[in-house]
Amino acid sequence: MEKTVAAAGSAGPDGSMFRSGCLVFNQDSTSLAVGTSSGYKLFSLTMVEKLDCIHESVEIPDAYIVERLFSSSLVVVVSAAAPERMHIYHFKKGTEICNYSYPNNILAIKLNRQRLVVCLEESIYIHNIKDLKLLKKLLSTPSNPSGLCALSISPSISYLAYPGSSTTGEIIMYDTKSLTVVSMIPAHDSPLAALTFSASATKLATASERGTVIRVFSVSEGSRLYEFRRGMKRYVSISSLAFSPEGLFLCASSNTETVHIFKLEQLRPSAEEQAASWTSYVGKMFSAASSYLPAQVTDMMSQDRAFATVHLLTSGQSNVCTLAMIQKLPRLLVAMADGQLYIYNVDPVEGGECLLAHKHRIFGADDDQSEDTNPERSEITTPAQLPPSYAETAALPGSGPITATLTD
Repeated sequence: MEKTVAAAGSAGPDGSMFRSGCLVFNQDSTSLAVGTSSGYKLFSLTMVEKLDCIHESVEIPDAYIVERLFSSSLVVVVSAAAPERMHIYHFKKGTEICNYSYPNNILAIKLNRQRLVVCLEESIYIHNIKDLKLLKKLLSTPSNPSGLCALSISPSISYLAYPGSSTTGEIIMYDTKSLTVVSMIPAHDSPLAALTFSASATKLATASERGTVIRVFSVSEGSRLYEFRRGMKRYVSISSLAFSPEGLFLCASSNTETVHIFKLEQLRPSAEEQAASWTSYVGKMFSAASSYLPAQVTDMMSQDRAFATVHLLTSGQSNVCTLAMIQKLPRLLVAMADGQLYIYNVDPVEGGECLLAHKHRIFGADDDQSEDTNPERSEITTPAQLPPSYAETAALPGSGPITATLTD
């Protein structure tokens, strides 16, 4: 469920625009991490009008990966100054737990309550979250220059999904508990661009580099459950995919001005309803005809349009979206690379165009301040004391950080 996007920033580990900044919603969308050239910040997402900055660090500049473990005090950071080194902190105590170095640049890090996964371009490292012990090295994986992967967050299932090919949209499903390959899903004809699990780890949503079709698969069976068409007029770059907490909705953002929300519901009538109506005959005729029609035609006939949408003010800007329950109501959150966080109300019954509930500035020209000076409209507070967390039990003992170097 984690969602990540690179924010505007300085040059990265290869000297190019690696975009040494990031905007990352945590696994259950209760927190937002922001990496910038000066360090990183953590925000709590519990209210619409008020944005709490619960932690700010300037110890690691040019942070392009910042991953928080749920609402705990455990945070993992990678800097463009040392892109092959992962730092793990207990931010409440202000201590570094450990750091690990890898053979090449770190492209992505994923966390759940059992595992910590580090993704390089052609290899993946799987650690135990309790003691950070290296459990498995997946070497010679297909070239994955964007570090695309997804890790489920269900307490009972810890699956990792990553590209099984650099030329097609094949997905490898890997069980990080048993350390075995579970299945292979031929999701798309084109290379993958986005992946995400539902919170229950029963569904996996995917998009290819073309960005026109979004598919949802059954994790246990590998079968296609839903297919949604984001648009037909042009290919787009999908920035993020995210399920709602209960798995009924799926949002998708891209480099266009539109964010789509799809509803995952069974639209076809039951067998009893079909038998009692003339649509039974039509359905049978369509099923028979579909076997003779080109795949592109039958796909088009089975795809559903967006249930709800948001039209952003600008297009072509990196962003990341998520669906969350805030103050007991469903919300769509969109964090933009220019430092804006938009919170929209979602009508779970009627759908349609989502209404903007609030806007916050999380970094940028007025860093540390809300764009709105009216306290009734927007408020960002400074770090507050946090209660004891899961990270305290996950932290390694010792007076100083443990350093390790991992090689192929």
